[in-house]
Amino acid sequence: MSEELKHRTVEIIRILTEKYPDATVTLDYDNPFQLLISTILAAQSTDVKVNEVTKTLYKKYRTPEDFANANPAELEQDIHATGFYHQKARSIIETSQDIINQFGGRVPGTMEELTNLRGVGRKTANVVLGNAFGIPGVIVDTHMLRVSARLGLVNREDAAKKNAVKVERQLMEIVPHKEWTHFSNLILFLGRDICTARNPRHTECPLLHLCPTGQAAIHTPRK
Repeated sequence: MSEELKHRTVEIIRILTEKYPDATVTLDYDNPFQLLISTILAAQSTDVKVNEVTKTLYKKYRTPEDFANANPAELEQDIHATGFYHQKARSIIETSQDIINQFGGRVPGTMEELTNLRGVGRKTANVVLGNAFGIPGVIVDTHMLRVSARLGLVNREDAAKKNAVKVERQLMEIVPHKEWTHFSNLILFLGRDICTARNPRHTECPLLHLCPTGQAAIHTPRK
């Protein structure tokens, strides 16, 4: 991995930290278990919608036992607004059961343990590890796939194919370890704010001078 790419990544972190000084996870939670459930609900949804749902959800279901013993149809109705509620309800119930059976009701604090829970992949695990336990992790969601590819930080083909594991490994090589979670949150904010999937606002981006995609876009004559 080139030193130039590592230096550029450090500069990206510096600039985005100035732009988004409060960049952190935007899901509401009081403990690691709530963050885990909220992250499962956030798949193919928005944090705003998830926070609306969990405002009442966490008053009804307070513990892993509550979710593990939930009536599936009732839980589906409770989380319906987040979409994909059949799969999410099953994942939440199974994850909660695993937490009880394997860890005595405590959310584990390692990647291996978290990803052994049914319904939990590396992205979800990294959200929990980084934000609830302070253990750095690169969070590869749709924003990270899109923005890191546009910035030329990862292989575009891997990102286009949504190969999250390969993209995560590539970023782990160039992002300083202590910044993994912070970098992930910064990219999320940029992806939501400026570097959107459709019609990214290149001229408003503080990273324009570091972005090959943005440079190509503004220097390409319109037809």
